[in-house]
Amino acid sequence: MDTFLMDGKEYPADESRTVLEVARENGIDIPTLCYHKSLPPYGACRLCLVEVLWGDRSRLYTACTYPAWGGMVVWTASEKVLKARRLILELLLAEAPASPEIRELARRYGVERTRFRAGRKGAENRCILCGLCARICQDVLGVGAIGFKGRGDRREICTPFEQLSEECATCGSCPAICPTGAIRLESISPHSPRPIPSEFDAGLTSRPCIYIPFPQAAPNKPVIDRSNCMHYKFGSCTICQDACPAQAVDYGQQDEIVEEEVGAIVVATGYQLLSKDCYGEYGYGLYPDVIDSLQFERLLSASGPTGGEIRRPSDGKIPQTVVFIQCVGSRDPSKGISYCSKICCMYTAKHTMLYKHKVHDGQAYVFYMDIRSGGKNYEEFVRRAVEEDGAIYLRGRVSRIFEREGKLVVKGADTISGASVEIEADLVVLASAMIPQPGIERLAQKLGVSYDQYRFLSEAHPKLRPVETNSAGIFLAGACQAPKDIPEAVAQGSAAASKALGLFSSEELTREPIVAVVDEESCVGCFYCQKVCPYGAVEVKEIRNREGELIKTVASVNKGVCQGCGACVATCRSNSVDLEGFRDEQIYAEINAL
Repeated sequence: MDTFLMDGKEYPADESRTVLEVARENGIDIPTLCYHKSLPPYGACRLCLVEVLWGDRSRLYTACTYPAWGGMVVWTASEKVLKARRLILELLLAEAPASPEIRELARRYGVERTRFRAGRKGAENRCILCGLCARICQDVLGVGAIGFKGRGDRREICTPFEQLSEECATCGSCPAICPTGAIRLESISPHSPRPIPSEFDAGLTSRPCIYIPFPQAAPNKPVIDRSNCMHYKFGSCTICQDACPAQAVDYGQQDEIVEEEVGAIVVATGYQLLSKDCYGEYGYGLYPDVIDSLQFERLLSASGPTGGEIRRPSDGKIPQTVVFIQCVGSRDPSKGISYCSKICCMYTAKHTMLYKHKVHDGQAYVFYMDIRSGGKNYEEFVRRAVEEDGAIYLRGRVSRIFEREGKLVVKGADTISGASVEIEADLVVLASAMIPQPGIERLAQKLGVSYDQYRFLSEAHPKLRPVETNSAGIFLAGACQAPKDIPEAVAQGSAAASKALGLFSSEELTREPIVAVVDEESCVGCFYCQKVCPYGAVEVKEIRNREGELIKTVASVNKGVCQGCGACVATCRSNSVDLEGFRDEQIYAEINAL
């Protein structure tokens, strides 16, 4: 195998790769400001100069453009190289004196000042004219909102005619790729960038177009947001594909419908919080420091947007006074939700305790209607929040929230003392009602599962069959059935899994004895029974003679799915359907025996 030497070590030669790529793979530091994987090598900054020896000849080349040929000797930090880099850094310091990145590189190489005259752009300039921003906008994205203008010392990056560009997509690629932070979107586009809110962080932070949905996601692999990805908008951007060493990014993948035959289904669609738009008087969406409980949960988390520190979304300050408002939407028939969300009392108590543990001099207030702490050690937990962590509970509703001198003024009532209350808060947390996920009705109709007036899925029996449904083989788990806390959801999930495993534990399937049967001789094949069956148990059966000729089509009942409700029996016009074990003759025989 052909090889070459770099800093005294031998490496495989590969003309399709550059010296810089080989050096980076092997942990050799070569500074560069104009190189990016998604762009062809450019060699504009000249900082990546290395000394290449061919026999007795020595010459400086840019590592980002020079191929890794066999037989050569490369020195990345010889005296000749260091001297050239210091000279280049002096030139860059003169051109972009305001760049922290340039100053840091100069410090590393011992360059304290420059001998050259400052550039005409002045002491505030950061741009080194590397061209990365213009090249990624034109060559990768195909937009061309910015480019080079002028020659010599008048050369600069700007928009066409130095006017704000309507072509700019405000994707943020140019400031992201700029090595010195010289690019500002407001100097390019008249439009403000629209960050993509992170679903996992409940909108407190933004996320890129390619991202891992949440920590410990299964599978723990990135996904692409097609609605915002520049590749699907303009068809040319391939930055993530170029950067992936495993070449795992495939833009040609399409959503597909996968059909699987299964023996059981566990429905665990979860919940969502009631939209805070229903409570405009609480200022959600108007005031950034009015958040919901899930957002506060993310602020508390060590993996959250603030690393576990509780800070106001508006200015990043630590709130000294936090007001928690319970029953926002719950137990309010005027909003269409008369039920209790069940978990709010306990997680609010937890939030007050964690807040006090993180902000020792802070004060938490809780407005509540009733405290519902039914569970093992739940009542003691709430008392601990009050007695040990100093949370102040006020029984009453909040009428409105408004802003005054940088504070959120919470106006409410204390029904125990009979007085009105006004608290100046730094942060307000709403315990919003739990509601089913959108689209749950369509899923329930497809599965043949009933649901209540609030769209929660209904179990077969609230006491005897709490995780089963009226459709055989379909089980419920978690908050799709009703609001549940974590212990209850875990217990129900385990029960649903056990029920599903029970179906596979024996060679034969056990079913209820009372199921519908069809008399094939009298069936006329009208299939009204199929239309009224709520469980999809009625199928079409073809009756053929010995030669395979079709004689007639009749209804047939799948006994593993039938629940014996009798709807098909009442509907059948030819009286061809009956309930096995519950026939008319059997009923008459019981009556006659009395």
